[in-house]
Amino acid sequence: MQMKNNTAQATKVITAHVPLPMADKVDQMAARLERSRGWVIKQALSAWLAQEEEHNRLTLEALDDVTSGQVIDHQAVQAWADSLSTDNPLPVPR
Repeated sequence: MQMKNNTAQATKVITAHVPLPMADKVDQMAARLERSRGWVIKQALSAWLAQEEEHNRLTLEALDDVTSGQVIDHQAVQAWADSLSTDNPLPVPR
């Protein structure tokens, strides 16, 4: 177990096969930052998980909008987009 802020935090070793160029980049980054390879991998994995969680949250939010009818007609969006290159662009559809 690893200690963090005086609380026990269980850890688990995860093994992954990665292409050699990727492994080399991880090693280079670890050397540049003066950190361990594991630290670099943990940072990258944390960032990816946060990104995926946000993507999922936004997808669910968008699906809720669709379910509740909060959508903008495609033709209205297309007309607005087409008007952007004119002298009198339409207001953003709402």
